[in-house]
Amino acid sequence: QVQLVESGGGLVQPGGSLRLSCAASGSIFSINAMGWYRQAPGKQRELVATVTVGGSTTYADSVKGRFTISRDNAKNTVYLQMNSLKPEDTAVYYCNTRIISGDPGMRYATDYWGQGTQVTVSS
Repeated sequence: QVQLVESGGGLVQPGGSLRLSCAASGSIFSINAMGWYRQAPGKQRELVATVTVGGSTTYADSVKGRFTISRDNAKNTVYLQMNSLKPEDTAVYYCNTRIISGDPGMRYATDYWGQGTQVTVSS
């Protein structure tokens, strides 16, 4: 079994910064791409950023230049550094990972979601 535990959300003023973390633990052989999504009230969940095993990153246009995604493969953890936050960044943020588990010769991949962490940007 695998668990994802998120932390780092909260209330911040416009222009402020927050750093989200998502740590995976359990039966893990390896982790493929890791990413962050967000869902604002009344809106669909949207992709914020992704990072591959090799460190290649992609970002939604709305966060480019303000957010930075990174990962620590030794700690099975993905981070999202959010700077210059705007009220429209307010949402529940979810991490998502594709984890490879199982015994040699019987590996399998499963997508996991974190529990979500609230980010509120307001004065």
